[in-house]
Amino acid sequence: MSSAKRKTKKTAAPGLAGKAPSRSEAEDAFRTLIRWAGDDPTRDGLIETPSRMARAYEQHFRGYAQDPVEILQKTFSETEGYDEMIVLRGIRFESHCEHHLAPIIGKAWVAYVPRGRVVGISKLARVVDAYAKRLQIQEKMTAQIANTLQDVLDPQGVGVVIKAEHHCMTTRGIHKPGTDLVTSRMLGCFRDNSMTRHELLGFID
Repeated sequence: MSSAKRKTKKTAAPGLAGKAPSRSEAEDAFRTLIRWAGDDPTRDGLIETPSRMARAYEQHFRGYAQDPVEILQKTFSETEGYDEMIVLRGIRFESHCEHHLAPIIGKAWVAYVPRGRVVGISKLARVVDAYAKRLQIQEKMTAQIANTLQDVLDPQGVGVVIKAEHHCMTTRGIHKPGTDLVTSRMLGCFRDNSMTRHELLGFID
């Protein structure tokens, strides 16, 4: 039996069940912010903006309604004994900084060395998306992706590398466009074996 079947931990943000405001309350909040910014939410160009913003937030933060553990439940054992590295490269994602709600735009490289079973490659991208579509810091997101893959798939090891541009420092604050942040999380054979780790790093553009 796949180790995924033994994992039931939910990953949605704690303490939020049943407490979400209504759509109308969210739209009222956006109207307040428009007024605070100095404009009139009842003028023609802005009258539908609160509704659009509510829909946009549903898309930006849909990860709270997704369970990365559940995404990884279906695995495959017919691999002819394949036990080498599997790498999904350059997974583009959009997230938002939990400090300023500014966009974080980047790419993730996700790798693991299976222990008898593999998961569909689209599931790796879905796990990245499930964590990205939340209020985040990049360091935590990197660890969440790697830890979940290690816990659920029980592979020989997991490696995750993320490169991203943070608009909280490129379009505001210090205003340094063109900079990106690189984070990594190495577990199992990726942490213990330098050759395996260097092989993964060689796959990164």
